[in-house]
Amino acid sequence: MSISRRWLSLPALLLLPLLLGFANEYATARPSRRTQDLAYVPATDPAYDAERHRLDVYAPKKAAAARYPVVVFIHGGSWNSGSKGFYSFIGRRLAKQGVVAVIINYRLSPKVEVPAMADDCARAIIWTTEHIADYGGDPQRVFVMGHSAGGGLAALLTADNRLFQRRGLARNPLKGAILDDPAGLDMYDYLQKLEYPNDAQYLVPFGKQPETWREVSAMYHVTAATPPFLIFVGGKTYPSISGSSRKFREKLAALGRPPQFAVLPGKHHIPMVLQLYWQHNVVYQQLLKFVGAGQ
Repeated sequence: MSISRRWLSLPALLLLPLLLGFANEYATARPSRRTQDLAYVPATDPAYDAERHRLDVYAPKKAAAARYPVVVFIHGGSWNSGSKGFYSFIGRRLAKQGVVAVIINYRLSPKVEVPAMADDCARAIIWTTEHIADYGGDPQRVFVMGHSAGGGLAALLTADNRLFQRRGLARNPLKGAILDDPAGLDMYDYLQKLEYPNDAQYLVPFGKQPETWREVSAMYHVTAATPPFLIFVGGKTYPSISGSSRKFREKLAALGRPPQFAVLPGKHHIPMVLQLYWQHNVVYQQLLKFVGAGQ
């Protein structure tokens, strides 16, 4: 091959990974149907945020004899960043495997504090129970999932029934929670210590009142009646996450509700969510059993 031909071939070689990525996403998208930017808070509500009070639904295209289980995914981002648009791959992968996925936005700090974020997430779940049958999902089989800050919110929603009672529901509609390297399980303990660099930044989303830190920590709301948990922790994640996850596991076990719990060797915090790009990883394998996909 001449020098000129070699140079002409370079752009194609450089584009190949990108083209393969698009091809893979197309192949993955084919079995799913995405409905974007559905408002889960009425525009007439005084708190309505046109960007953050939105969710996307990913539903299997294949018709089924019975309705599909539902997983509502809450993104992470230190309670001050993140967007549902970053996590379309989770929606696609779940839908491909027989789960209706709901990927949500919620308001962030500094605009609001964590109690308002938890209320947003509760409203998104209530919307899901009321509308998910239109997308092939089973409103009686709604689970919540979250990574990092989203994992802490998912745990709180599962444990604190008052979040739904305040919105008019007599019972918590969630059937269980999948936590992926969750942060914020015990912010009451964490914020009292402030033992890691830059910890003071979390006083913005959580405020400065210890009673609030306790109110938004799932650790203090779990009971013997709390729905089941499936928890994954990275073997090389932050010490605060591994420590609080261990204590959360021990608390649930003491209540007679031991969670399914797995430490994934060698995994850091961010790869714990990035691994969900691959359909057959261990998280999906256990998640599908946990939510009863295919049953």
